[in-house]
Amino acid sequence: MSWIVSLPCTRPEAEALSGEIPELDAMAEAPVVVTREIDEDAGKWQLDAYMDDKPGAALLKLLQQLVPSAKGVKPTVAELPEEDWVTLSQQGLEPVQAGRFFVHTSSYADRVPAGSTSFLIDASQAFGTGGHDTTAGCLAMLDLMARRGVVPRNIADIGTGTGLLAFAGLALWPRARMIASDIDPASIFVTRDNASINGVPLGRGGGRLTVAIAPGTDHPSIRHRAPYDLVIANILAGPLITLAPDIASVTAPGGHAILAGLIARQMEPVLAAYRAQGFRLVARGGSADWPCLLLIKRRRYGWRRKERALHRSDPADASFGSW
Repeated sequence: MSWIVSLPCTRPEAEALSGEIPELDAMAEAPVVVTREIDEDAGKWQLDAYMDDKPGAALLKLLQQLVPSAKGVKPTVAELPEEDWVTLSQQGLEPVQAGRFFVHTSSYADRVPAGSTSFLIDASQAFGTGGHDTTAGCLAMLDLMARRGVVPRNIADIGTGTGLLAFAGLALWPRARMIASDIDPASIFVTRDNASINGVPLGRGGGRLTVAIAPGTDHPSIRHRAPYDLVIANILAGPLITLAPDIASVTAPGGHAILAGLIARQMEPVLAAYRAQGFRLVARGGSADWPCLLLIKRRRYGWRRKERALHRSDPADASFGSW
């Protein structure tokens, strides 16, 4: 049997729980926490935590501490049949149409629109099913780049999550070299599985996907293959700012960067960090709440010393996978 604990929360609380949750990550068997909007008109959100065993008082107290607005509210605890786990994990994952891309779960495999580029991405331990505005915004931005005639030959997806954005890049530019990395080993296992499901070949040559477990850009394979014509980083605002020097160091002059995972009020600090590294903004996409930024690294003329990546070694500097 499986169990679910539900608590009301606010939107800011839900956003704060969108990445890693240190209070839970330290647990040997941490519950899977999902936040969702349950009433758009009223602005009501809810935290749902899934676990294999019946939660004890200590866990219930910890979950309640994650959402201070629910202080005094008794958590709803319910037992779930084992066979409902997969079905439950897919709830709310409607198909996503972003540009030419159609991202769906197994439940919608027979509803793929004609002429679309489709990917089957089921819910998993990794972020990036396509259902979140940040991932959908990145897909649309990749499609926009292709329609504008941009043809990157060397691409890096930093914080790949499920591998979806790397798959989309290879679908648009099938001769490109692609590397996808994430600090979470589970993400890389999920990416490998999804690559097999979606017919994406793994390997090191053009048209193939290389995967690596790495914090940010700190991996020999990522450094060796630099500089990149396109770097995709769909993570969170804090790590994006921290990684700005590293991402700049592996991006070729004239190359592009797609940044996402930030909310609207975080856009200017993120842009400031990348402008300081020689980038300029060329397009903004995504939604009003979750912008997706397309930047280009300015070309420099004349003599300059060779750049080297900073490659921070502390995983705390880049400890987030993608959405």
